[in-house]
Amino acid sequence: MNQTDYITIEKANGVATVWLDQKGEKINKVSPDMVGLFDSLFNQIENDPEVKAVVLISRKKDFIAGADIEMFKRVKKPGDFSPIARKGHEIMNRIEKSKKPVVAAIHGSCLGAGLEIALACTARIASDDRKTSLALPEVKLGLLPGGGGTQRLPRLVGIQKALDMMLTGKNIYAYPAKKMGLVDKLIHRDGLHNAAKKFALELVSKPIQRKDNRKFIDKIIEGPLKFIVFKKARQMVMRLTSGNYPAPFKIIDCVETGMSKGTKAGYEAELKNFEELILSNESRQLINVFFAMTEKKKNPLKEKAREVKRLGMLGAGFMGAGIAEVSINDDIEVVLKDIRQETLSSAKKTIWKDFESRVKKKALTKIELEETMAKVSDQLDYQGFDKLDVVVEAVFEDINIKHKVLAEVEAVTKDDCIFASNTSALPIKSIAEKAKRPELVIGMHYFSPVPKMPLLEIITYDKTADWVTATCYELGLRQGKTIIVVKDGPGFYTSRILGPFMNEALLMLEEGGDILQIDKEVRKFGYPVGPVTLYDEVGIDIAVHVMTSDVNKYYRETRQGAKLGGDGIIKMNKAGYSGRKNKKGFYIYDQKTGKKIHGKIDTNAYNFFGGQNRKQLDAEFIQHRCAFGMINEAAYCLQEGIISTPLDGDVGAIFGLGFPPFRGGPFRYMDTIGADKAVTILEGLAAKTTARFKPAQILYDYAKAGKKFYND
Repeated sequence: MNQTDYITIEKANGVATVWLDQKGEKINKVSPDMVGLFDSLFNQIENDPEVKAVVLISRKKDFIAGADIEMFKRVKKPGDFSPIARKGHEIMNRIEKSKKPVVAAIHGSCLGAGLEIALACTARIASDDRKTSLALPEVKLGLLPGGGGTQRLPRLVGIQKALDMMLTGKNIYAYPAKKMGLVDKLIHRDGLHNAAKKFALELVSKPIQRKDNRKFIDKIIEGPLKFIVFKKARQMVMRLTSGNYPAPFKIIDCVETGMSKGTKAGYEAELKNFEELILSNESRQLINVFFAMTEKKKNPLKEKAREVKRLGMLGAGFMGAGIAEVSINDDIEVVLKDIRQETLSSAKKTIWKDFESRVKKKALTKIELEETMAKVSDQLDYQGFDKLDVVVEAVFEDINIKHKVLAEVEAVTKDDCIFASNTSALPIKSIAEKAKRPELVIGMHYFSPVPKMPLLEIITYDKTADWVTATCYELGLRQGKTIIVVKDGPGFYTSRILGPFMNEALLMLEEGGDILQIDKEVRKFGYPVGPVTLYDEVGIDIAVHVMTSDVNKYYRETRQGAKLGGDGIIKMNKAGYSGRKNKKGFYIYDQKTGKKIHGKIDTNAYNFFGGQNRKQLDAEFIQHRCAFGMINEAAYCLQEGIISTPLDGDVGAIFGLGFPPFRGGPFRYMDTIGADKAVTILEGLAAKTTARFKPAQILYDYAKAGKKFYND
């Protein structure tokens, strides 16, 4: 790579502006080639008497979006990455120790290795634009900041703020970044370059004096009592991850080493731990998840998609409000319709509150908030529906209500208006059977809460037009979703594979299992919440509704010996238990705040499942029953063509249902353990329970052939 393939240098009035502009790429990425270019770049700068100071700035919409993750996939054995990592450290140290001040001028995303470069600079100035964000998200890939970030960040912003950034990988927007000392100055993006040059020249004669914004107690805790910070951090990570993710612990180790033994020891710890992580299965799988998510952000039918300017949203409940919120966030006009004005008012308040939280973080201005909210209108009738491109309905899961709404919509919309049902279980074919324009009917299954859950499951049936699928895919991308397209059928994909997972929890309760143990062991396997907690969160009333749907009927009819654990939860619901929503479920809730009281269960729930006598079940038995119930059903879905690829199956399970990301998804996980072992585990479960665990034929076929679901 030539220098001009990545950077150009512009000199004026003693300042060398280094423009980052990687050719052939939408974003700037840190790669081994780029690291080498920085070495020669600083040779030029240091030997140029005309240059007094340096500004690093990007010609693209973002500063640097991180490392080139493709290079991580090429690391196969110990020592493969060490030379690159050490060279990276050398360059960072060279920037840090430059005799000529170096200012990073940041606009847009400044992530991972990009932020580490900025941290090595003498100072940082950023645009106050809402698109400007800084983060060290390596933990999401099962890695740690490997370019000195674990050492420089704590010394700049303090141990606690640094650990918070690195252990969560969260974005820090411009104003919070300035407040915490991550950047030194803010300026409007139009003046960023000139301000950066002026700032750089000021630093030539007047080194920057940074304030320590920490509170007195923080200075004490991060000083002589810093061991408490590291102890608490490890406890928090263990509580949240059950020890399944090694990266957070190694991040803490690196920071602690640097703070107690000095930066040299800290850098060595960083190099050692980074290599161990990059070779770990957890990181491999999380990197696979990253590429899977990236792949699903591409619309394979984009050329057939039609533009969506106006969206109708039927039903202003929790789901409807969420769908409206993610739509107006991308400049789509939304007509929000409901049959009750109070529901509409509540929905708009919810949307306003969510956007207002961004204003408080200064990630959005008040004017932008008002402009965004102006894109959603609420009404009780169908006025103006003739101008809509898509109508999404999120009304009650009743086929008669769906048919009624569909007929009303078709009567008032134009001939090419798409009708999308946000249903989690009702077959799209059944909804469309009375449609005048059946080719325009499709399923768009969002997950709750919509603004936070990344997955969108698009469901097509044999009459859905390709351009309709393409348009809804493009709409989902604009809403910020990761998308899978699946075939119609009972429960589609996500609801169908969730059924066995949830069902096994009820059966274990009937068998005398303990609520806390079931949830604990499933979390240890890697799920974010246990199945019993999930019943409370989703709503026991909703669970009962799903249990009487076609999903469970299909499962019972197609799985030999299938047994459903429905009686107990139906009785609970009749007794007034709805879960968290009415503060009455399997767990005990604070009656004022509605929050679950940690570790406290309502033992009365046991009376619906055989009585108070409880026993401890084998931990692995609990984990395998829930996880492999889901995994086996995923295999059946691939076998039956509900999903077209293992990739769709993994993306749907991880982003929609919380399947452990570090295991890569049901199909990546089966590739890791081998199809033969998956068959053995399932046959063992079938022997101990019933034939409902009989492996899908595709698993027998793959086991016999020694075949994997992925070829990479």
